[in-house]
Amino acid sequence: MHFQVKTILFAFILLLGSQFAEAQQKLKITVEDIWAKPTFAAKSVHGVNWMKDGRYYSSQLADNANKVTDIVKVDVTTGQPVSTIIEGEGLRVEGSQEPIAYDGYEFSADEKKVLFSTQTEPIYRRSSKAEYYVYDLDSKKLVKLSNGGKQSYATYSPDGKQVAFARDNNMFVVDLATMQEKQLTNNGKFNHIINGSADWVYEEEFEFAKAFFWSPNSDRIAFYTFDESRVPEYNMQMWGNLYPTDYRFKYPKAGEANSIVSISVYDLKNGKTTPMNVGPQQDQYIPRINWTTDNNLLSIRRMNRLQNTLEILHANANTGESKVILTEKDKAYVEITDDLTYLKDGKHFVMSSEKDGFRHLYLFDMKGKEKRQITKGNWEISNVLGFDEKNNTVFYTSTEVSPMTRQLYRISLKGKDKTRLTKENGTHNINMSPDFQYYLDYFSTANAPLAVSLNSGKDGKQIKMLEDNAALKSRLTQYEISPLEFFNFKTTENVSLNGWMIKPSNFDPNKKYPVLMFVYGGPGNQQVNDAWNSKDFMWYQMLAQKGYMIVCVDNRGTGGRGADFKKSTYANLGKYEAHDQIETAKYLGGLPYVDKARIGIWGWSYGGYMTLLALTKGADYFKAGIAVAPVTNWRYYDTVYTERFLKTPQENAAGYDDNSPVQYADKLKAKLLLIHGTGDDNVHVQNAIAMTDALVKANKQFETFYYPNRNHGIYGGNTRLHLYNQMTSFIERSL
Repeated sequence: MHFQVKTILFAFILLLGSQFAEAQQKLKITVEDIWAKPTFAAKSVHGVNWMKDGRYYSSQLADNANKVTDIVKVDVTTGQPVSTIIEGEGLRVEGSQEPIAYDGYEFSADEKKVLFSTQTEPIYRRSSKAEYYVYDLDSKKLVKLSNGGKQSYATYSPDGKQVAFARDNNMFVVDLATMQEKQLTNNGKFNHIINGSADWVYEEEFEFAKAFFWSPNSDRIAFYTFDESRVPEYNMQMWGNLYPTDYRFKYPKAGEANSIVSISVYDLKNGKTTPMNVGPQQDQYIPRINWTTDNNLLSIRRMNRLQNTLEILHANANTGESKVILTEKDKAYVEITDDLTYLKDGKHFVMSSEKDGFRHLYLFDMKGKEKRQITKGNWEISNVLGFDEKNNTVFYTSTEVSPMTRQLYRISLKGKDKTRLTKENGTHNINMSPDFQYYLDYFSTANAPLAVSLNSGKDGKQIKMLEDNAALKSRLTQYEISPLEFFNFKTTENVSLNGWMIKPSNFDPNKKYPVLMFVYGGPGNQQVNDAWNSKDFMWYQMLAQKGYMIVCVDNRGTGGRGADFKKSTYANLGKYEAHDQIETAKYLGGLPYVDKARIGIWGWSYGGYMTLLALTKGADYFKAGIAVAPVTNWRYYDTVYTERFLKTPQENAAGYDDNSPVQYADKLKAKLLLIHGTGDDNVHVQNAIAMTDALVKANKQFETFYYPNRNHGIYGGNTRLHLYNQMTSFIERSL
């Protein structure tokens, strides 16, 4: 009897211990948690617009009771709202019972009017059209900007009295005092002439869609005209109806004709349009134009087709006469940035350049003569945030601490008194106030979610934490999370490469694990960053829970490490990048806890291209791979991007053909999943079809999946949920 009591007591203790252990067990991550639920969604601070009084900024605040969004005035010294500028409930057009649901807003310079965008409709990556409304803060009246159809890029004049916009390939201006609309151009025609908006390739590769700019005095508008009549059309079929419809748009593939680009200035006082002299060469690029502080002087940046020569032209807005004031050349290519600022003294401008091997800032006079190099060192400027001319300083972020981080600095235009304002190691994205007294710091690390704080521009001290994502951080403790670890190794060619790895949950160094490598690898890009990446990071954590190790390495050609490292792949895209990824697989295979017979790789876009090259050129080192929306032949891609890195096919045929995975389809040994969206206007599905055809000819078995009408991002509805479930299933059965 005594023995039985002890036995029952022991069993009871075991049961309690088991229940306690079960209660302490970490939760498992699912694809649904990542793509269908907001389980791991990080909060941020959105809709911030600094006000002309540097002590305040405006922000959007949800009015949950009325299901609208208000615009509030926030005191930067406390981070607290002090008043409501506009009540969302009051945003009603006369005669309407419902307030407008707006997507974005912009104040006029005098902050007496607000421009709201609604019903925004995306076109390509950066282009869109919307219905715009103007709200008068004094009269509290809301009026529609135009009744002629949706508008693109509606923009206030500097004096706030007019709004310019583009529609149907033409330019328009509305006088806000009378709401009278004036059409500035009349020759716009789809797939022929575009005024005031960028063509497809400029939008994608020179990264702007709005192609018009107000003069400082609000009396002129400089604008682009693209004559794309000679550019070949790409035909993209859209599925869903009984008969598929064709969508044809101008897309210049490598070596083909580009748009002829011209720059004009429209004078609103006399209605005269004056063309600017951009030179006799038509086969060239105009990647940027800027007004100087002189209302009569327009700055035009011009590049040759190979993009290895950049010229800055100063053009007289009255006559169109222009003069080259600065020329920069590079043995590979010159990159275009927005780091060109004309100072208010009217005598100088500052711009960035890689001419000493790293991107740094330089001061020039208005004749283009270099006065001094402002920043120096074996590190790079990442982003120029502005010039405080009152104190003669410039604010910027850079890689000075590490290529994998971004920190905020202040330095004088004399190149002295450099001060680091951000202290925490990681990545700081900065929103600086116009008077440079304050900034919002969007900070994260690879293992810590976003935190948004308000800080002093004087010394960097935090004034208030606006969003710390404490709830998300607490939620993450409930799940099995393996820390992301950075590492570095040298290839057999003595090239030092940076990488990160996520080891499996409950990692045991005495066991051997399968590895999934992730790659992008394209020119100037970086994936090895000390920054939070919630979606894929959590997917990798899910795979780590399943026993996989995840690894990413930035190969040669990627950014953050200077021009030589980045431009080492020039004229041979894919050659050295793929070699470095294969070297990574070899390195990993030599680690005692890696199963070298179970190494996989996946990538999207350029990463899909890299995946296919790794699986074919490095067939002996990979068991499986997933290529999403890959380029498979650079002859199929656009002029600006491809020729920047490869020259034209006519000049460098081998650079195009020698590293096309289509040429190596017969070498495939690994299991392959090939994915593409049929509505991809960027990397056309033609690429996947060419690879499919080559694999069929080589009698190679593989899996493929096409997402109907999805673009390069392959999203919408349940698309990402479906995609990541599909990729997870493939990895589990193939690796």
